[in-house]
Amino acid sequence: MVESEELRVSGTLIGCYYICKREMWLMARNIVTDQDNPYIELGRFVNESTYKRDRKQIHLDNVIIDLTRLDHEKIVVGEIKKSSRAKEAATMQLCYYLYVLRSYGIEAEGELLFPKEKKKEKVALNDETVRKLENDIQDIKKIALQELPPPAVRIRYCTNCAYNEFCWS
Repeated sequence: MVESEELRVSGTLIGCYYICKREMWLMARNIVTDQDNPYIELGRFVNESTYKRDRKQIHLDNVIIDLTRLDHEKIVVGEIKKSSRAKEAATMQLCYYLYVLRSYGIEAEGELLFPKEKKKEKVALNDETVRKLENDIQDIKKIALQELPPPAVRIRYCTNCAYNEFCWS
């Protein structure tokens, strides 16, 4: 059983929370998927093979920021995704990173990067997003503390999900 004090919310949990609460519960309990899943491998490849010039990965608390750079005296943190299909989840994950940085007194701007689509989107942290994140963090902890995972619900992400067999076998 996960204890509330033990659960460290991460950007990955935030992202999963917006896609599938069941996946988020599994990840919170360190039930790891098949790392040889082709979609996980593709995401890893896109992350590692793009934006090499700007790549300055930062590990802070339970956060791993893909990319950082200085742009006209402003810190920009980037989150690289293989597609914009789960843009809301990616946006909230990046906002979480900005939120954690702010807790350390670091103001930064965010940028979602979709290299296969050749798209970039600016992301900013505002008061409304901070309130939403704080509520999400509490809900993530509440869900993770449940004895059983949320029921499986078929959504559009299930087809390519590495947990597909876990939920639908």
